[in-house]
Amino acid sequence: MLFHPDQLSLGIVLPAQARTHADIQFPTQLATAVHADKLGFDALWVRDVPLNSESYPDPIGHADPWVLLGALAAATSQIHLATGAIVLPLRHPLHIAKAALSVAALSKGRFVLGLGSGDRPSEYEIFGRDVENRKTLFQSRWERLAAALRPDQAVTDEQGNVREEFSIRPALQQAAIPMVAVGSSAQSLEWIARHAAGWMTYYRPLPVQTDRLALWHNAQLKITTEFRGFGQSMVLELLDRPDAIYEEINLGARSGRRALIDMLSAMREAGIHHVAFNLISDKRSPAEVMGEIAADVMPALR
Repeated sequence: MLFHPDQLSLGIVLPAQARTHADIQFPTQLATAVHADKLGFDALWVRDVPLNSESYPDPIGHADPWVLLGALAAATSQIHLATGAIVLPLRHPLHIAKAALSVAALSKGRFVLGLGSGDRPSEYEIFGRDVENRKTLFQSRWERLAAALRPDQAVTDEQGNVREEFSIRPALQQAAIPMVAVGSSAQSLEWIARHAAGWMTYYRPLPVQTDRLALWHNAQLKITTEFRGFGQSMVLELLDRPDAIYEEINLGARSGRRALIDMLSAMREAGIHHVAFNLISDKRSPAEVMGEIAADVMPALR
């Protein structure tokens, strides 16, 4: 599993390329994935962006996540493959189950299914969904998806009845595919703690995130004694100056590696279990930045 108590794992968000109005560069992303795998990163995160528009802040033309995940599964051997996140209300849960089982089998159990609700009214409209119903739609589709991913792989209809004449293949080849809530998806933290293996949220300055962690821990105590992971995405501009100070930017930070190590250590102590880096730099390639993190940051966190 990607989350472990008292440990901090590190991932990379794909596509790792300049944030411009350009399509995803497949050879570059596959090379980045292979490099991250060899360097010892813990996860590759793939986003689900059905439609690009001015209302979506990332101008890159993203690939279909399942197509990209298939390529990543074939190209890598150790690193977890995670979705951050499949937009559950806009995709049928049985289609998601089929794709998730396929990627899990192809990757030999390295797949983590991150699910979110999305929040763009215009996108809901074009898919024929009411954004005001996203809370209940997310819950009902989560339940059908979870049933299909249980060991008995139950196929249920819209009313929740098991339809024994149907099955989904390939068969589940592991104890479970971890289902992680990405963002709040209009749900309470108690609901997330009850249903998800972990919660991934966006970056906040550590004092603010620590308050969110306290709420998350309180929610868990009400629901379960089982471990539930907590992770965050993080925009990172790693400067080629090791002693540069840690500076907050939108949804992340600009920093030299020594200050980054200090902050990541503080995050681990606060109870954050995973950080997924969204690498940005006009002067350094993702390969160079990942190399520095693997050589100098990861050993300092062990």
